Amino acid sequence: MTPRAVPRTAVVAIGGNALLRGGTHATVAEQVEAARRLASPVVALADTGWRVVVTHGNGPQVGFIKRRADLAAALAPELPALGLDMCVADSQGGLGHILATAIAGRLRSLGRADDRVAALITHTVVDAHDEAFGHPTKPIGAFYPAARARELADLHGWAVAEEGERGWRRVVPSPRPRRVLETESVRALSSAGFTVIAAGGGGIPLVEGDAGYQGVEAVIDKDLTSAHLAAELGADLLVITTAVERVAVDYGRPTQRFLDRLTCVEAERLLAQGQFPPGSMGPKISAALDFLRGAPGRQVLITSPQQLGAALDGHGGTWLESDPARTTAEPLNGTVTAGRPQ
Repeated sequence: MTPRAVPRTAVVAIGGNALLRGGTHATVAEQVEAARRLASPVVALADTGWRVVVTHGNGPQVGFIKRRADLAAALAPELPALGLDMCVADSQGGLGHILATAIAGRLRSLGRADDRVAALITHTVVDAHDEAFGHPTKPIGAFYPAARARELADLHGWAVAEEGERGWRRVVPSPRPRRVLETESVRALSSAGFTVIAAGGGGIPLVEGDAGYQGVEAVIDKDLTSAHLAAELGADLLVITTAVERVAVDYGRPTQRFLDRLTCVEAERLLAQGQFPPGSMGPKISAALDFLRGAPGRQVLITSPQQLGAALDGHGGTWLESDPARTTAEPLNGTVTAGRPQ
């Protein structure tokens, strides 16, 4: 396919679990291999003329980092305690390294001399009075049986919550993103031809006060930050990867039905009906709606990492758009009719 004369921007949000296909305790080598698989559709999208910005989650990893730091404190109390803001920064460095080398390696394997990839430490400003600080909902770290989760909660003062059949996890505050400090840096790098990795883990959480910026105990939802960053960049496409190939209604019931396409109106109605729970698909649909409401002509793709390449070619995933009557016939990697993949 001939690349577009005027590059358009796509933000691709990769979940933290997508790098843990070997399980919640996947080794670094397994995460590197998962990143290599993810690099192929990302590079394929860039090869069709898109400027690509990659964001990533860190829910499991940031919990592991925090747990490791807490355990080390008992053995070496002279080490400084790590707050969640520092743990997010730590995860940005590690996961940014894994993703950047995977994408650059894929470019090099294709004989591309312009293997320009930049992993950018990114800060996200939140409201110090966000109600999320009083109602933690963001799961981080490993899954535990109920008894062990309650034991850890009593021991460390955690809030814990059940996540279906997978078990219980620690939950922390997840305030809404208000501003990404490095937006203009992302824009400049992307315009210069770099594939940019940014807003890892939703961004390092900061509040702004009279003395400047200060880190806070929170982990921001990466999909909400990705949607915010995509809107600020004027992106045309937001891709959100998740554990399932497509969005479904009546998920897990005999009446379950997968959806190929959704308009904003349809998505808002189903969200209000409780079809997309807060702990699973709800934040992704909310993020998609935030992005789509910003301007006409935008699109959102929700699919699994394994199906990302096929979905970008128009074969799978759930596509959301604001205007069902849009007639732009520009494809992504494959064929699009009336603005929708076939």
